[in-house]
Amino acid sequence: MHDMAFKTDIEIAREAKKKPIQEIGTRLGIPTEHLLPYGHDKAKVSQDFITSLQGRPDGKLILVTAINPTPAGEGKTTTTVGLGDGLNRIGKKAIVCIREASLGPNFGMKGGAAGGGYAQVVPMEEMNLHFTGDFHAITSAHNLLSAMIDNHIYWGNELEIDTRRVSWRRVMDMNDRALRDIVVSLGGVSNGFPRQAGFDITVASEVMAILCLSRNLEDLQKRLGDIVVAYRRDKSPVYCRDIKADGAMTVLLKDAMQPNLVQTLENNPAFVHGGPFANIAHGCNSVIATTTALKLGEYVVTEAGFGADLGAEKFFDIKCRKAGLKPAAAVIVATVRAMKMNGGVAKADLGAENVDAVKKGCPNLGRHIANVKSFGVPVVVAINHFYSDTDAEVQAVKDYVAQQGAEAILCQHWAKGSEGTVDLAKKVVQLAESGAANFAPLYPDEMGLFQKIETIAKRIYHADEVLADKSIRDQLKSWEEAGYGHLPVCMAKTQYSFTTDPNRRGAPTGHSVPVREVRLSAGAGFIVVICGEIMTMPGLPKVPSAEVIRLNDLGHVEGLF
Repeated sequence: MHDMAFKTDIEIAREAKKKPIQEIGTRLGIPTEHLLPYGHDKAKVSQDFITSLQGRPDGKLILVTAINPTPAGEGKTTTTVGLGDGLNRIGKKAIVCIREASLGPNFGMKGGAAGGGYAQVVPMEEMNLHFTGDFHAITSAHNLLSAMIDNHIYWGNELEIDTRRVSWRRVMDMNDRALRDIVVSLGGVSNGFPRQAGFDITVASEVMAILCLSRNLEDLQKRLGDIVVAYRRDKSPVYCRDIKADGAMTVLLKDAMQPNLVQTLENNPAFVHGGPFANIAHGCNSVIATTTALKLGEYVVTEAGFGADLGAEKFFDIKCRKAGLKPAAAVIVATVRAMKMNGGVAKADLGAENVDAVKKGCPNLGRHIANVKSFGVPVVVAINHFYSDTDAEVQAVKDYVAQQGAEAILCQHWAKGSEGTVDLAKKVVQLAESGAANFAPLYPDEMGLFQKIETIAKRIYHADEVLADKSIRDQLKSWEEAGYGHLPVCMAKTQYSFTTDPNRRGAPTGHSVPVREVRLSAGAGFIVVICGEIMTMPGLPKVPSAEVIRLNDLGHVEGLF
């Protein structure tokens, strides 16, 4: 066991020798007057500077994705950060682009989102708490619109909104199951007309998706205006701009729209911006952060949430399609422990060597490799090393991946930082510079909405069929008639399986995908397809992390992980 086992992520982060954020900006060629500092170690990059970069050529975009997550943990963000540091170590100007952390999972069970071990982005505590306030701004802008809708109805409802058809829910950045389904405006005439409503978590808000897909403030305001908030009795849509909320919402989001610059433990630049969930939203950091990084660096390493069936598919079919991005290579993160879990080993028994279980669990990885390759993007597998992994187990994964026509590389960034990802960095450069990428999304814009859902279900999840009631098919048809047929679809389903059953590991076939609900996100520019039992407002676990998070005698945060 390496000596690091005694140090937590937060302790390692606290010992970091951070550089002033102006110094990190200068290395990227960002003049100090274009950095808006939030303290000494984080800053926003000004819109004027971002606009001035448009004529520059783009660097190479590398996606880090993973196998389906298991309770054993895969370390996708850790690998993203480790690879960014590794590329800088071998002499490439590389920038990491990741998402901001939501307070819900932080105080729930998933923990933070800043990497781990010696592959972290700092300041860890701020990044996992309020950071620069972006999520609060999104929450405020979202709920301003909610308040203005109900206010419009209260003052005479000039737009003739059918109060049974208000589709805009409220949000907060916390896991609070009590708010999933509620009744608002109780208490008589002075409080308005009672109706059913509910809360989603902020990271599922369409405002979050819009912020992450907008190119600039003008684009942001246009997309906010395009949000469909309700319907009239004749089912015609009422837009955010009809409520006249788009201007004020843009004002609230003015600073949140600007990417946040921070640094890794090795003082390399990282943009941390935006944070839609990957199982219920599109799971990528903001387009503005990624495109800005591509103008400033030779390599940009970004991640997309959860397994490649969700994160990578949405990155390719939504983010890259919308932003005109062409990824040069993809890294799929896997661990020996996760392979063993996919091979049927219980979490408690993961420490014991079990080469057979590793081999049995590899088909999950194999399917992700084939899926990512089907987008025309070359793939390398990163085996994120744990101290309990044996040489025979690692070799079994390497042999399996070689049979799939790819290479698996052992990575030890958690324990060694960039020194542990030099081999991966070299392979990524080789793939990216070979020009092998020939990226194309999975389906064309012109394909019908239901066919798009079927295409993802069959080609990515390897399902036999999509099950959807006539009401859902009719809803999709009416959106096509209203001019939304060209939109991509954003699948909301469990992250733990290719199926909609979180307990089915491996690479199952012969399953069907039940669609429970579809929601139009006209501003973000996609249709959300809710499959199986998926919650857009999570609950806290029986023992939430919040129970152990506290300030110690030195005034330091303890219990964040």
